Amino acid sequence: MAESENFLLVGAVLLIIAVLAGKAAYRLGAPALLLFLGVGMLFGYNFISFDSADLTQFIGMIALCIILFSGGMDTKFTEIRPVIAPGVVLATAGVMMTAFIVGGFVYLVSPLLGLAIPFPLALLLAATMSSTDSASVFSILRTKKQGLRENLRPLLELESGSNDPMAYILTVLLVGILSEGNSELSVGASIGLFFVQMIVGALLGYGFGRGTVWTINRIGINNPSLYSVLLLAAVFLTFSFTSLVQGNGYLAVYIAGLVVGNHKLVHKRTLTTFFDSFTWLFQIIMFLTLGLLVNLNELFDYHVVVLGCMVGAFMILIARPVSVFICLAPFRKFSLKARTYVAWVGLRGAVPIIFATYPVVAGIDGADLLFDIVFFVTIISLVVQGTTVSGMANLLGLAYEERETSFGDALQDRMKSAFTEVEVNDAMLGGGSRLSDISLPDNTLVVMVCRDGDYFVPRGNAELVAGDKLLVLSDRNEELQTQYKEFGIDEVMNF
Repeated sequence: MAESENFLLVGAVLLIIAVLAGKAAYRLGAPALLLFLGVGMLFGYNFISFDSADLTQFIGMIALCIILFSGGMDTKFTEIRPVIAPGVVLATAGVMMTAFIVGGFVYLVSPLLGLAIPFPLALLLAATMSSTDSASVFSILRTKKQGLRENLRPLLELESGSNDPMAYILTVLLVGILSEGNSELSVGASIGLFFVQMIVGALLGYGFGRGTVWTINRIGINNPSLYSVLLLAAVFLTFSFTSLVQGNGYLAVYIAGLVVGNHKLVHKRTLTTFFDSFTWLFQIIMFLTLGLLVNLNELFDYHVVVLGCMVGAFMILIARPVSVFICLAPFRKFSLKARTYVAWVGLRGAVPIIFATYPVVAGIDGADLLFDIVFFVTIISLVVQGTTVSGMANLLGLAYEERETSFGDALQDRMKSAFTEVEVNDAMLGGGSRLSDISLPDNTLVVMVCRDGDYFVPRGNAELVAGDKLLVLSDRNEELQTQYKEFGIDEVMNF
């Protein structure tokens, strides 16, 4: 019992410190996820012993499901429609191109440091880092109150949300080859596996998304809180079933999130709020866990630091720009500045580190070195690229200030007005059947009427009938409640 209590205590302290670190990161202009990672590394080095790659991989899998689904829910299809083609090319060809360019670089320079890294292992190292990280991109772009011209924000979010499957396929394929001791890469098998996983993942993601929308809108649960539980279960069902039938589960949950987020859904605001909070929770847990897993003594080994710096610089300055410029070459609508910005915002984050645990779990020779290098390169990417997302956009003249709603916070927290729902009865219509005939307190508005399942915004001369349901907004809620009692209305729903 004492061990359980200690575990909860340490977990609570870590979460509180991580949240405070996230606030500090926002003020300093640094990615919050970088400080979450730093908190985990600090505690792992001084206080907590943690070395379970299997558990880290499991936590990462759950976190990625939630992050990708939530990212899909928050993405409007109308925004990504114009950039689907370049986004898909970046998420597939761009990832593969980056992997081979970086893999070749690692293979060529490693002997200069006294490391004999065979090409398959060098390619595996590059494959784990070949995709941009959705958690990092989503969190940084959406916490910065900054717009991007030329549809760059939806392009970057689409790429980061859909390019993990390609990196995952390459990683799993290479882990299998190295585990079996077969150094010959079967091009035909790779292409076949890629198309099977992508097609099955896309189809099942769309199917599960539509099925989830249909179920939630028709199930009629009396307790609204259970809709969040149902949607969470649908996310995990989508991932696990798709993976079971050889599809790519990560692509499936992202597409399912797109489908759910772009259809009408009961209690949608509640569901979106729940997933936003849950996403941040698992992002924090994931980065804390990854920080706890790393061994700082190994991370700052001479070979890791030197090769990590070389690979990080090569990836940021050469590999990513080359792959981006080649992939975007057919799409002439993007300016040179836009292509340069896309090339720069190729953030690496939790996903490469999670993928780097696969060879560790498989027991591949050199896997520990690979993990440390990936971790080091990720830190470089978050520090160099993550802290300059806004600055680079301003430098290239691609940024503009997003307008913030004046009523968003007021509707949630600051507004003193109250919403109530009541049903019209004969007493309310005693002075006349028009809305203007009903006696209501000052500063009170009937903002919507529901009649037989149809909704409309009424005017003062709107005719009301008994049984109509009114949505009423008032600054004088106490006077309104008294008026309801005079009308003989006992059932009042307060919001």
